Amino acid sequence: MTKRPLEILDQVLNRQPVIVCLKGGREIRGVLQGYDVHMNLVLDKVEEEIDGEVRKLGTLIVRGDNVIYVTPSVE
Repeated sequence: MTKRPLEILDQVLNRQPVIVCLKGGREIRGVLQGYDVHMNLVLDKVEEEIDGEVRKLGTLIVRGDNVIYVTPSVE
């Protein structure tokens, strides 16, 4: 049976890093700590790579209307 998108997020919650693609071409990676039906996200251990340099951003709250997609990270 096909899983619903929020069920897939439940599987990675507090378990493995996710990649979040944001409007404006930004992409961040972190551990999903929580979310809601509006796709507001709480991420921990967030990193962003810009021009080959990795910036550690710590904990972030991302507003759902900025999220294009969320996918489990393959490491």
